[in-house]
Amino acid sequence: MGLEQAAEDLQQYLSSVAQDQAKQTNNNQDDVVYHQWATFKVNNELYGIDVIKVKEVLRYSEMTPVPGAEPYVLGIINLRGNVVTVIDTRRLFGLQTVPTDDDTRIIVIEYNEQEVIGIVVDSVDEVINLPQNDVDRAPSVTSDESTRRFVQGVCYHNGILIILLDIMKMLTSITPDDSEEGPSEIASS
Repeated sequence: MGLEQAAEDLQQYLSSVAQDQAKQTNNNQDDVVYHQWATFKVNNELYGIDVIKVKEVLRYSEMTPVPGAEPYVLGIINLRGNVVTVIDTRRLFGLQTVPTDDDTRIIVIEYNEQEVIGIVVDSVDEVINLPQNDVDRAPSVTSDESTRRFVQGVCYHNGILIILLDIMKMLTSITPDDSEEGPSEIASS
């Protein structure tokens, strides 16, 4: 084998190694799983919930109060013929209530196939894609199990901490335990 043949073989080998490395890099990028989160603010903290659960976002409107309901239940609204129970996230999170303003919104969430529930937030932000491997478990910084159990994880996006909520755990925790009723029946129980 001549020197020229050896140089050509080496070039082909290096070329094939470079192609294999490129394929491996592409495969690693393809393995990254992204998840979409709808983000909103409560008390100047940024929260995210699974975008699949969000049906729509409404401007804050007056609602019918429900006598005897839990303090975090603001009332009910009629949404195209459906009764929607509206929950105040500030009260649910144990925060001080503030007057509503032009940014206050109601995020309508699909609770199950028959029911939707609304949560009042200070403002809505945006829908973002987060790599699943960037989501960290929430640190146990509070002994208050009622708040901690809602948190699915945390993630930094553009230098801002986002608290990712498990909305189904949150909604399930406020429904009556002794029945199969959903959030819209909270007021009547």
